[in-house]
Amino acid sequence: MCPACRRALAQCVCKELAQAVPAGDGVVRVSRQTKGRGGKSVTVVKGLALDAIALALLGKQLRAACGSGGTVKDGVIEVQGDHCELVAQALVKLGHSVKRAGA
Repeated sequence: MCPACRRALAQCVCKELAQAVPAGDGVVRVSRQTKGRGGKSVTVVKGLALDAIALALLGKQLRAACGSGGTVKDGVIEVQGDHCELVAQALVKLGHSVKRAGA
């Protein structure tokens, strides 16, 4: 049994899901959101064309660079706090094309 998808190893779909890369336009968008979060701000990173494993590792790097917590959900990296400039600089250093989205 696969521990992640709880299927037989011959029918496991975890590797296929990890290799599926979401389509994007090549521009990473960094924005700040407060809606639905009790007034607290969160830095949101969208548009990364990475698989789930690489996205989780990048999320960990960004959270460590900002010194705060966060999560990776549905192909979106969320970092707690207003760290848009710091996240954008870190992504540019890694070779991504970054655009500030929102206000």
